[in-house]
Amino acid sequence: MYLTMNRFKVRPEEAAAFEEVWKSRDSHLNEVPGFKAFHLLKGPDREGYVLYASHTAWESEGAFLAWTKSEAFREAHKDAGGNKHMYEGAPELEIFETVQELS
Repeated sequence: MYLTMNRFKVRPEEAAAFEEVWKSRDSHLNEVPGFKAFHLLKGPDREGYVLYASHTAWESEGAFLAWTKSEAFREAHKDAGGNKHMYEGAPELEIFETVQELS
C-alpha cells in the first residue's frame, strides 16, 4: 500500500468552513484505478491553528502518480487556490510506503 498525507494548519475561525469544503466537494477518487481509501482527520487545537490531515491510500505508487496526472485530479483540485485564507502556511505533503501491515 502507498499512503499520501497532507497536513493543514487551519485558522480556528475557518475550521467549520474548511470541513464543509471537504465534505461538499466531489473528489472523483472512486473513479480512479488503484484508489483504496480516503480519510479527513481533525487533530488537536494548537496555538494559532487547528491541525487537520487528509490520508489517501493507494494500491501502489504508480496508481497515485497516475491520479496526480489525471483529469479527475485536476477537477478535484480546481478550486483549491480559493481557500488559502483558511490556512496558516501551505499544506505539507508526506508520502509513505507500507513496510508492515496487520489486519
